[in-house]
Amino acid sequence: MVGHLGSRSVLLALHAIERVDGSWQMTGEYIVLSTLTRRFLEGERSPELGVTTLKEGTSAILFGHPATGELRGTLRAGVFKGTRYGPGGQERERFEFSEEFPTLDSYGASVSCEANDGRYGSSLQFSLEAGKLKSGALEWRSKIAPSGHQCAVSADAQQPMKGGLKFAAGRCVVTLRDLGEQLMISAQDCTELCGSEAYLEPLLIDRRGQCRLLRPKPR
Repeated sequence: MVGHLGSRSVLLALHAIERVDGSWQMTGEYIVLSTLTRRFLEGERSPELGVTTLKEGTSAILFGHPATGELRGTLRAGVFKGTRYGPGGQERERFEFSEEFPTLDSYGASVSCEANDGRYGSSLQFSLEAGKLKSGALEWRSKIAPSGHQCAVSADAQQPMKGGLKFAAGRCVVTLRDLGEQLMISAQDCTELCGSEAYLEPLLIDRRGQCRLLRPKPR
């Protein structure tokens, strides 16, 4: 899900397990995109009205660790909205997230960027006009040091996608989504195009065409 927490753009991932009474046990995390701050979530959703309460913390295991806040609201029809409270119960900020990502049918840009962090390096190139490849293919490469293992994806087969753009290179699928101030590019089923130790980490692309790794950090 994508949306905002106060004035900050946020990416939210939730997982749900239904109980016998119709309620849902919820776990997940959110990432503040401007700082890559990560918060883990745990709680429940009521059966009918969708009333949802999620405690948040800096650890994936919240039990025994101090909470950093709580999200209270309703989760219905693919929309989660409400209020975030501080650890002392004080109201902090409003939030709203949606499963519907903005369309990229009119998106156009020429991007050529690199992102590096430690042993991992990545480069990306594409040229899009009105949501379609303008020329050539989307080229995405990565390299792992010191092994030198690489991924090399050249995707030019565009596939239909609601709320984003999708490109394929055989079984490998690359998706581009609008997160508001930034775009996110991610890959699935691309192991055949990668060395045994290589992989493709998601990238964030800003409106100037610069990219950085989506590597969340607890703070």
